[in-house]
Amino acid sequence: MRYATLSAVLILASPVSGHHSDAGMDTDSVVALDGTVIDFHWRNPHVYIEVEASGERGEPVAWMLQTGSTNVLTRNGWNPETLQPGDRVSVRAHPWRDGRPYALVSTIDKEGGLGLAPRSGAADTAPSASTLEGIWRVDRSNLVVYPGGFDGYFRANLELTDMAKAAQAEYVVFSDQNPELTCLGRPTPAALLQDGPYLIQIAINENEETVTILNEFYDEFRTIHMDGRTHPEIDERLTTGHSIGWWEDDTLVVDTANFTDHRSPYQIGVPSGAYKHVVERYRLTDDGTRAVVEFTLEDPEYIAEPLTDSRELIYSPEIPIYPFNCDTRSTSVFLPD
Repeated sequence: MRYATLSAVLILASPVSGHHSDAGMDTDSVVALDGTVIDFHWRNPHVYIEVEASGERGEPVAWMLQTGSTNVLTRNGWNPETLQPGDRVSVRAHPWRDGRPYALVSTIDKEGGLGLAPRSGAADTAPSASTLEGIWRVDRSNLVVYPGGFDGYFRANLELTDMAKAAQAEYVVFSDQNPELTCLGRPTPAALLQDGPYLIQIAINENEETVTILNEFYDEFRTIHMDGRTHPEIDERLTTGHSIGWWEDDTLVVDTANFTDHRSPYQIGVPSGAYKHVVERYRLTDDGTRAVVEFTLEDPEYIAEPLTDSRELIYSPEIPIYPFNCDTRSTSVFLPD
């Protein structure tokens, strides 16, 4: 029997890229399954594969297998027809700690093969931008890898207040406390820190004096007002915050405040509140192949000390960007029955 690896899943659904936190996952264990595809759910934030395999006593067991998003899998050659009911597959995956047949895929092979190979879509030579406009991806090649990825970064770098620690202790990720159940994403600076390969698109509209920033993850869209206005009163609040900006020589400064309350923007059960404030500074490198972004995150109710960090964005105009279109049927699959 011949199988060929659908290796895009190996890259895009590794333990560090789970959107719901890896708290319920046994990342030290791997289950090996040979079975038949029952259904293939092509929707975001995760594509799911239902597979029937044999249990310990030979009984049929229906496994729910979590992979990456449609955006990332599409860029790696997948589509809604990649798997069909009846396809035979061989899977290696990290199981859930509670013993139910739910797992995060590490590799998956299909009988007969598809000839798919992982591809980033990146150009062989680095394209160069003359402005900050265009499509960008975060350079993750030299970043510190934190256990748990996105949430691991914040666990390691946020100094919490007592209010934050109390809220964190009460948070249950596998419950309706989790904002992702309603397809609520994470506002800035999450786009710069996301551990998945999602794209950022910047557009400059000089006539209307605005800059817009689209984060592919959860379709987060921000308008930065460049006309000299200030932030509105504290009671006027937005999911993505209210952003104003200005130029300091060749650096775009973006000041964002007036965020709505969010129960877990850092995926660790720590909320954000009315006084959250983020300042980002975007600067094109001399050769135009990258943009350096520095940011400072403040939220005195929940974060005891400001968090300052930076990321480099790689200019990537050749990579297609896709709508995320989060589906609430997919957001709750990870919950226990």
